[in-house]
Amino acid sequence: MISFLVGILEEKRENQIVINVGGVGFELLISNNSLSTLPLIGETIKVFTYMGVREDGISLYGFSCNEERDLFYKLITVSGVGPKMAIQILSGLSISDLATAIIKEDTKLLSKIKGLGKKTAERICLELKDKISPTSENDSSFAESFDEDAVNMATDTLISLGINKNEAYMLARANASENATAEEIISKALRGYKS
Repeated sequence: MISFLVGILEEKRENQIVINVGGVGFELLISNNSLSTLPLIGETIKVFTYMGVREDGISLYGFSCNEERDLFYKLITVSGVGPKMAIQILSGLSISDLATAIIKEDTKLLSKIKGLGKKTAERICLELKDKISPTSENDSSFAESFDEDAVNMATDTLISLGINKNEAYMLARANASENATAEEIISKALRGYKS
């Protein structure tokens, strides 16, 4: 099994990179969270990996840190969650927010992740809540109570400004507080947004 790769970053696309390791190009599927931490094309990087072997082929999955790979390993133990779905889930939330959502059984938040249905979100919480420990970062960047309509309106506005759906929701949710209006959420989200 390939545990990690060190090489030159050749290509970056959504959920995919190519690393040149000694003249061999390795294509890896990668979460958007990991993708956002990578350096510029042409620079040397180290990526932790998981090799998925199926009847129809072999796929390599990449992670910027061991914590993300460990969470990936846990996710793929859940019935109905394959490696590609696990990468999608890891792209939808930061590691700390994903861990917090699972521990607190926040299926509403989890099912906002593209491609993740309510039943699978419930199964993830049920099977993993006792296997995940809260991360050392802040317990969560989210307010416990917030105006869901305001968050949804803010999310729609952020999407219309060209921010992808998952990121727009995460920005809106992270900037929501108990009595915040959609306008306040959008204003705070845009002030802190780095494209």
